[in-house]
Amino acid sequence: MNIFSQIFTFFFFLIVVFVTKSSCSAIINPSKVKQISWKPRAFVYEGFLTDEECNHLISLAKKELKRSAVADNESGESKLSEVRTSSGMFISKAKDPIVTGIEEKIATWTFLPKENGEDIQVLRYEEGQRYEPHYDYFTDKVNIVRGGHRLATVLMYLSDVEKGGETVFPEAEVSTRRRSMAADDSLSECAKRGIAVKPRKGDALLFFSLHPNAVPDPMSLHGGCPVMEGEKWSATKWIHVDSFDKTVDSEGGHCADHNENCERWAALGECTKNPEYMVGSTDLPGSCRKSCKSC
Repeated sequence: MNIFSQIFTFFFFLIVVFVTKSSCSAIINPSKVKQISWKPRAFVYEGFLTDEECNHLISLAKKELKRSAVADNESGESKLSEVRTSSGMFISKAKDPIVTGIEEKIATWTFLPKENGEDIQVLRYEEGQRYEPHYDYFTDKVNIVRGGHRLATVLMYLSDVEKGGETVFPEAEVSTRRRSMAADDSLSECAKRGIAVKPRKGDALLFFSLHPNAVPDPMSLHGGCPVMEGEKWSATKWIHVDSFDKTVDSEGGHCADHNENCERWAALGECTKNPEYMVGSTDLPGSCRKSCKSC
């Protein structure tokens, strides 16, 4: 499956799409999508989820919330950290018809296959809780074995927040118009440090952690500002460059192809033209090492 052609299609042929798979369908209205940044590529879909969908995800999560963890940069293992002080849990893709419908909707909007996504993570931030600026792509070699890097993130806001709780991109390229918005008194001081998105129930934020050539985008650095009044509920869908549902091979995924087009791309010379994605390095293996004969 050619991920890059799907991304190209997303940007240049954004249309109303009706997708039917099994008994599920999803309709996307592009008039509700606003581009908030090109560096990084980030978009907000107003009213992406219905109140019923938001409330349903919260109700599923409430009884299973645990302290949120982060991935260790060296080992790739999950650990508790003051960088992230929320609580959360994961909801399986086929949990029930409502969750399945949300999964369909995400795939339709992003033009990225459902199998490339992780399970939805629901998070709750209480007053004072936050998530310090971080990247969604990985710097360790453990987490990219399954599905490769995280390509895109869909962050869905499940509740309104009285004050604070914005998602901020501190390294984003800020236009003149955006600079004038920084004077908005409704934004927290944290949110004024870059391009920020206010949490509004039902809205969804889509941003890309990789450039179209699969190289990590440092401008995708983002964080969750502290909640100052009220509480914040959100749901995150991380989407990888390849299937997250595949079983990792016995070699740890290092000497294998993780895209069905690898052999064709290698024949076209992509191993030398795009080595970051195709070959990678010892620490961060590429997606087509077998076809590139690099292992």
